Amino acid sequence: MPIEAALIKPVVDALLVLFRQADDIKLKRNAEAALREAILELLQANPDENRAEARIAIAKAAGTLSEDIVLAEDMLKKHRATKARTNGKGSTGRKRKTAETKTDRPAAKKTEKAPPSRKATK
Repeated sequence: MPIEAALIKPVVDALLVLFRQADDIKLKRNAEAALREAILELLQANPDENRAEARIAIAKAAGTLSEDIVLAEDMLKKHRATKARTNGKGSTGRKRKTAETKTDRPAAKKTEKAPPSRKATK
């Protein structure tokens, strides 16, 4: 019996190592897929920044170190800078008038002047 127990432990350890490697490979594959989706999201006309940022965070958490992460972060940063710079501008480059700016001015008060009193002069 002790011989069989001595043979079982290395086999079980080898199987555990293989399972861990499989989990690591699956995790890296999912992280790479999330990173690809983040880049595709940022290439759209109106990307969802929060979704792209979450997918970049997934890739970072998985330990993926690649130039694609740097590319995706740079794209996200540039998109946010462009969005902030062009937010609220029309095609002519002037800022939009919002409801707040229209109502900022107080309404002109009309004051009625009393008609001049006529004094009887004789």
